Amino acid sequence: MLLWRCLTPLLLITLQICKAQDCHKFTDLNFGHAFMGTSTKIRLLLYTRDKATCGTLVSHSNLSGHPQFNLSRPTTFIIHGYRPTGSPPVWMSKMTEQLLARTDINVIEVDWNHGAANLNYFKSVENTRMVAANLTAFIGMMQEHGVSLSSIHMIGISLGAHISGFVGANLNGSIGRITALDPAGPQFTGTAPQDRLDKEDAQFVDVLHTDMDALGYREPLGHIDFYANGGADQPGCPKTIFAGGAYFKCDHQRSALLFIESLNGTCASTAFPCSSYTNFLDGNCLNCDQFGAAGCPVFGYDVIQWKDVLLRLGQTTTYFTTNEKSPFCTTNYILDMVIWNMKERWGYITVKLYYNGTEAVATIDHKASKFKKYTGTKLFAQFDKDIQSVEKMSLKFSTGNVFKPKYKLRILRIRLTHLEHKKRPLCRYDIVLEEGKEVTFRPIPCEESNF
Repeated sequence: MLLWRCLTPLLLITLQICKAQDCHKFTDLNFGHAFMGTSTKIRLLLYTRDKATCGTLVSHSNLSGHPQFNLSRPTTFIIHGYRPTGSPPVWMSKMTEQLLARTDINVIEVDWNHGAANLNYFKSVENTRMVAANLTAFIGMMQEHGVSLSSIHMIGISLGAHISGFVGANLNGSIGRITALDPAGPQFTGTAPQDRLDKEDAQFVDVLHTDMDALGYREPLGHIDFYANGGADQPGCPKTIFAGGAYFKCDHQRSALLFIESLNGTCASTAFPCSSYTNFLDGNCLNCDQFGAAGCPVFGYDVIQWKDVLLRLGQTTTYFTTNEKSPFCTTNYILDMVIWNMKERWGYITVKLYYNGTEAVATIDHKASKFKKYTGTKLFAQFDKDIQSVEKMSLKFSTGNVFKPKYKLRILRIRLTHLEHKKRPLCRYDIVLEEGKEVTFRPIPCEESNF
């Protein structure tokens, strides 16, 4: 008995060590590896609901040795991009976790850190073809075991987006879906479709742009392209180089964070089809009739619900805005204002909504708005959060003119309309806004006669 008591802790420790050895992690390299340069090596890490935090290293040539790899389930591949420091992507495990929480699938993290970790970006670009060839062969082996290409979803960020495209092209565009998160721009911009991601590479291709003026790709590439905050500078990201590495990667990496949030159901980002970000902010692109009863598409994982109509449309470019941190999604309203000032006024409006101690804010300042007597001015108001109901609201008018006299905006009528919810619009009449001063009031439901 004494011997058993002594041996029990040792056996438990041994069991834990063996268990840990069965779990494979993403390759963790460092700047030294990137400085010396790495040659391509591809590891496929399988995660399922049964082993959501424990990766299984999958053989490239023998699937029968992995009973937990249930080929009757759909399979999603996650493919990272360029890794100049050699560290694992900070977003990878979270995306895997959220995908498995959302649906019962196989998730395969494609670890090509050996090949992506290289100070020579051009070499990493060259290595993407080898990664794509490897994945093409692996998926071909899956096909031999009865897997339908329609059940395969590839999620690629940066260089990973183009790897997904190469795989899709190798398989004649038959895989079910490619989600491209800020596809890499350098070395791909201006190239032919066969040398980059293209909407013909899968049955459905959805693309997010977040850093098109630096590391990302500018032009549309998919059946639907989402441009978050215009597709370039993301709110909350550093604006100067003094922020260090975050200045270079924040906008680019935001694409992965936005997609992860689309998985967990915290909130949804409605995207509006438009010809430019300026037209979108001006409120000129809020008509969703082309999408039928489903309305405008929602960015992220669930956009697959719009697949049929998007395929009919061919290519759709959409825009949406986000907050600077999670929860990223904003809530969209139209604010109609009619003034009775004798002279025209130009300026900016800040709107706040209040309910049960919660405050939602929308600042409409992308350009000065024109207010003219008895002429409606339509403003697109994007609030930082959604609130259940509106108990109070406030308005503040500003011109940005420091040295000129303070103006007043005499409002004959305002009307606030929620774009996503079919709620009755809210109105208020006869309000005077003194420049720079916030005015708070209780709106009332609009009457039909007021429209």
